[in-house]
Amino acid sequence: MTSVTRNVPLLAAALLLLAGGTAKAETVDVTVPFPFVVKGQQLPPGEYRLERDQADPSVVLIRGEKGNTARMFVFTTPAPGQDPAGETPALTFTRNGNRYSLADIWGSAGDGREVTTGR
Repeated sequence: MTSVTRNVPLLAAALLLLAGGTAKAETVDVTVPFPFVVKGQQLPPGEYRLERDQADPSVVLIRGEKGNTARMFVFTTPAPGQDPAGETPALTFTRNGNRYSLADIWGSAGDGREVTTGR
């Protein structure tokens, strides 16, 4: 049985830039250097923009950038705990074998959203 590891070492795996320079990110730009799964769909490595809907913060748009045509909406719930990167925006992934799944989106230390796994 393959174990699931949470919070894959992310600072080395994904380079994050906070758009707009605010402490609480509504938009996060990220480069993910490995393929990953969201809602059962595999997304390629590349650059992504994650945008939280201002009217409904439980909805996040994940959109590929710079030639990456991936695009999907995901539902989220408040994530427990603290941002593993401190005040720096971060993504966390679960790992099952060689497959990575997006688990959490962190805008700041106390502002995390857990990606729901339902379709």
